[in-house]
Amino acid sequence: MRILMERYNQTGGFHTLQRRSGCEIREDGSIGGSRQLAYDGDDFLSFDMNTYTWVAAVKEAEITQRRWNEDTADLQYRKQYTEKECIEWLRKYQQYGNEVLQGREPAAIEVSDKATTDGLTRLSCSAYGFYPRDIAVTWMKNGEMREQETQRGDILPSGDGTYQIRATLEINPKEGGRYSCLVDHSSLPEPLNVFWEPQSNVIPIVTGVIGAVVAVVAAVVGIIIWRKIGSGKKGAGYSPPGSYQGSSSSTEKNLISKGTSVPA
Repeated sequence: MRILMERYNQTGGFHTLQRRSGCEIREDGSIGGSRQLAYDGDDFLSFDMNTYTWVAAVKEAEITQRRWNEDTADLQYRKQYTEKECIEWLRKYQQYGNEVLQGREPAAIEVSDKATTDGLTRLSCSAYGFYPRDIAVTWMKNGEMREQETQRGDILPSGDGTYQIRATLEINPKEGGRYSCLVDHSSLPEPLNVFWEPQSNVIPIVTGVIGAVVAVVAAVVGIIIWRKIGSGKKGAGYSPPGSYQGSSSSTEKNLISKGTSVPA
């Protein structure tokens, strides 16, 4: 850091030195790698994997470039590490995480709507339970994508290794149109198009009519039952509570004959 500050004629302040190195296995089986240094966020020096030499990005790095390229032993080590040791570790980690890296979980899609205070309707398309993370969710009208009007939330983890996202679109229900949510994900053989169906008022109305009929029928049945019970009580042998027929029952007579008083 002191050397770099001198190269840039700096006497103080806050400065950063960054270094990045890695290797890769391409789809065609070829390998590659990178090794870079940056000072205060700008490129400083990089290692050319084809010629296996250091290349200066700015004039302040030219002295370092010459010195490091003179160290042939270090250049050979960089080559051996990138082509062998780093690739071996990469294959090993790829094997460890093969199940997770190649796993696919299809997204579950739910489409809903909600009226807003200004008379519009907000359509919501929720995709959840999908893996890997990358996904495209877009609202469509009459088969045409509404990319600019679609408002997307962040792709969030669900807590079980999968992800979730929600996309909304505000529409004027008076304008009509056929709306659908288009979801494209690597787990799907082709993009999934889920249509939004406006809620109908038929079901609530029918439910209300049925409820009214049931209430009327219940009231009629209750009146009939009440009348039948009432007519049965007023038949032969019925005596209203508290009435006195002028004669004592056999039980009362037996109690009196034995000197037992009868409660009033």
